Amino acid sequence: MFSFFKKKSPAPAPADAVAPSVTAPATPAVAPAAAVAAPTRQSWLDKLKSGLRKTGSSLATVFTGTQIDDALYEELEAALLMADTGVKATEQLLEDLKRRVKESKTTEPAAVKGLLAEALAELLAPLEKPLVIGEHKPTVIMVAGVNGAGKTTSIGKLTHHLSNEGATVLLAAADTFRAAAREQLEIWADRNRVEIISQEGADPAAVCFDAVSAGRARGKDVVLVDTAGRLPTQLHLMEELKKIKRVVQKADETAPHEVLLVIDGNTGQNALAQVRAFDDALQLTGLIVTKLDGTAKGGVLAAIARERPVPVYFIGVGEKLDELETFSAREFAQALLS
Repeated sequence: MFSFFKKKSPAPAPADAVAPSVTAPATPAVAPAAAVAAPTRQSWLDKLKSGLRKTGSSLATVFTGTQIDDALYEELEAALLMADTGVKATEQLLEDLKRRVKESKTTEPAAVKGLLAEALAELLAPLEKPLVIGEHKPTVIMVAGVNGAGKTTSIGKLTHHLSNEGATVLLAAADTFRAAAREQLEIWADRNRVEIISQEGADPAAVCFDAVSAGRARGKDVVLVDTAGRLPTQLHLMEELKKIKRVVQKADETAPHEVLLVIDGNTGQNALAQVRAFDDALQLTGLIVTKLDGTAKGGVLAAIARERPVPVYFIGVGEKLDELETFSAREFAQALLS
């Protein structure tokens, strides 16, 4: 069905070994999955549209007039800025939209909304990238984020879906600064029936080293590292994150293979500031955007795409396990402007 990641074998198998799976009849196996997948994805899209309704409604009112004029573009500019799209992304979207209106000879304001969705999807396209598992064993994924962004919950959801796809996961409880963090991650480990490396009062970097070493020794596909939540202005804690990354590299010189930042979609331009700060410190490879349900600031993804285009691997619209999904630029743009 709809995988959260692309699983890639560490090394190609001999041609005679892969031939049966390539030549085997695919139709009987694929048809039932496709039948189930379509309504599953549609259900997700419905949740996304509902979650982005506050942002979308403020934009939709712009297109209720009778003509396409400067007033319409001025209202749209204000609406985009209010949705935390940012000045640079707003300017790019308006310029692109005016070009599309001119080329298509559109005269109805209602039709402009569809053209804006196309322009937004094109702007967001660079953020669309799958998480690849299997090029390294284990694939070490380091997860960062400020307190309250939904970092540990996102790790739990990601663990669930990775496990469902057949990947073996080991969790590392390296958030030793927050008293309940280790216990929270242990609950997710029990719920997902995966192993966890956890040491009370231990140095976070030491926990990570042990986890990566254990992941290699136990043949795990993925090691997910939960780091301490912190603000980018807490320089001593940001230095701790850099230390964790260095120590992980001592356990596996190719690791970490992914460095993800979890951001709260409700924080708007502050989320962009977090992406800049954590990317400068850790060289981020991907984002998880949470809490998009009920946000009026859904335009922040456009700002990220324009100013710091770190790929968005997943977006979330709720607390349930199935409310974290792969990011699609076109789906997001259509949901925002539905």
